[in-house]
Amino acid sequence: MGLTSESTGKRTLDEIFSVVRGDGDTVIALAGNPNVGKSTVFNQLTGLKQHTGNWPGKTVTNAQGRCLYRNRSYVLVDIPGTYSLMAHSAEEEVARDFICFGGADATIVVCDATCLERNMNLVLQTLEITGRAVICVNLMDEARRKQIHIDFDLLEERLGVPVIPVSARGREGLDTLLDAVGRAADLKIAPARRIRYPKVVEQALELLTPLLADCGGLPARWIALRLLCDDAPLIAALRQRGADPIADETVLNALRQAREGLQAAGISEEQLGDMVVSSIVLHAEEVCSDAIRFERVDYNSFDRRLDRLLTSRATGIPAMLLMLAVVFWLTIAGANRPSQLLSQALFGLQPHLTAFFEMLNAPVWLTGALVDGVYRVLAWVISVMLPPMAIFFPLFTLLEDSGYLPRIAFNLDRCFQRCNACGKQALTMCMGFGCNAAGVTGCRIIDSPRERLIAIITNNFVPCNGRLPQPYEWKQMRFSRLKKF
Repeated sequence: MGLTSESTGKRTLDEIFSVVRGDGDTVIALAGNPNVGKSTVFNQLTGLKQHTGNWPGKTVTNAQGRCLYRNRSYVLVDIPGTYSLMAHSAEEEVARDFICFGGADATIVVCDATCLERNMNLVLQTLEITGRAVICVNLMDEARRKQIHIDFDLLEERLGVPVIPVSARGREGLDTLLDAVGRAADLKIAPARRIRYPKVVEQALELLTPLLADCGGLPARWIALRLLCDDAPLIAALRQRGADPIADETVLNALRQAREGLQAAGISEEQLGDMVVSSIVLHAEEVCSDAIRFERVDYNSFDRRLDRLLTSRATGIPAMLLMLAVVFWLTIAGANRPSQLLSQALFGLQPHLTAFFEMLNAPVWLTGALVDGVYRVLAWVISVMLPPMAIFFPLFTLLEDSGYLPRIAFNLDRCFQRCNACGKQALTMCMGFGCNAAGVTGCRIIDSPRERLIAIITNNFVPCNGRLPQPYEWKQMRFSRLKKF
């Protein structure tokens, strides 16, 4: 029933996850929540340049890079940024599958030093799968600025794995991080961490765990927990790799008995999932208690007040409409003059190009095709599209980096749900105002195929920057005609 050596070795890395691993390479998985500086750590260690924002679908595929340190070659794999490994989305499924089946020698979990307790949920879920892990506490410069003090020795003692303070932007602590990663990768025995769940859940786990001891090197207790939660994607992934834990009749009977025990205690499958998450959150609080000290209790009071202002029912929607109106006004008003100058310059060259082709005695059809066809269309597209896009996308990036775009999605989620659409579509529609192509390709962040199809179809009707000036110009033309009467 166990995983084969082929499915956990070089073949897995090369064929399933497309990781190029040479002889003597140490493969490291780089995990973490979104917006914790994970891609910055990746860039600093490998020298590769990768967009460090949270663009929709940015790390759906695994980015890879190489790092040579102390005569040892590391292959770093930047897996998707996720808040959990419960596989509720495509990103979470990719991240979990790589940690479980990718054959990585160690895992770096990147955390944000300014909100370490929130990031600890992913840390604990990772440690339930593998003990070969190193916790990278990034953004220490921000923590010092906010006067947040962290007891790393206490965290190491409680977690049982190295916890390294890092400031990736200044390359602070990266050498220490690589030293710890090398030691973690060399561990022969690295037991996974046990999280204590409610008594009734523990009793169910005790029925299953002894029967799953040979489940491909993955912790039997964790596999038992996922079976109780009816984790279909994980079961399918195990089957693909030659290990079907419920193919054994003994395991299937024990699973049925464990679920009956949970049902007898009045615990449904949904309630079980909530209990598991609550236990992880409670354990994260226990790990971080007394290990994090804030000199200023109100260090994030401004952020909280701003959040309440931007996401409340009374002020959230008006603030969003005002912000988008300002962006559109800057885009339309700012693009008018550059579009006019580009149009005059590009169309001013057309007579000269026509004269040039006539001087060469080119056929009339060729002149018409190249000058009146290709060049004229290209000049029109550039003059109409380039200035608005050059203004809109920097403004869009500013909204993204400030963290306002997720709040737009939060504000519009209820509205989209009433339309049987996904709240994430709000982000792709905002991208569609810049360019419909970006709005359509961004729909891959939506998990449900049905909701993704709805988003792709409806995003085409969002007026992009090339079409935004046209209604404005039509309105101006209409008023000018009315003035004649």
